[in-house]
Amino acid sequence: MSTPVLQKHYTEKVVPALKEKLGYTNPHQIPRLEKIVVTSCMGKAPDRKVAVDDAVAEIAKITGQKPSITYSKKAVANFKLREGEALGARVTLRGARMWEFLYRFINVTAPNIRDFRGISPKGFDGRGNYAVGFPDQSIFPEIELDQIKRTIGFDFIFVTSAKTNDEGRALLTELGLPFRDTKKAETTEGAAA
Repeated sequence: MSTPVLQKHYTEKVVPALKEKLGYTNPHQIPRLEKIVVTSCMGKAPDRKVAVDDAVAEIAKITGQKPSITYSKKAVANFKLREGEALGARVTLRGARMWEFLYRFINVTAPNIRDFRGISPKGFDGRGNYAVGFPDQSIFPEIELDQIKRTIGFDFIFVTSAKTNDEGRALLTELGLPFRDTKKAETTEGAAA
């Protein structure tokens, strides 16, 4: 199997750019993308079991990998939730599948989002990992619009080896993740007012 395009881009262009930008001498210090976790929770759906099956099918189409089902840890009477009941689906992408998924997301999916101005840069957790959510699955080209039974939201978690948010942001920006420019947005809003 050949090396994914984005992985080649990482080794040839991103690593030297980050080495110069962050001032590292050891190549093992340079942040890298370790995995991408795609999750979906169907906790509010009245027909939870069927909704979880739909979420499993949709995530499998999007990622090319069969997701695992997540279950509730305890019963909550107010939400009519029993212990051990299926709640959602989750898949962890690593290696070639991770690089291919990220490449498709950056170059195909993100440009197809209506009125897309970039993803919010506020989803970092303090340790260089980034999380972003999308409200429905219709933005993915793998999903046939006439086959959609229900709207399913997704969360993507990009787990990196970066120590700080700035290093994680530098890595994901160099890889091509389209972050929204908050400074530019603030100046245009101030000019319009």
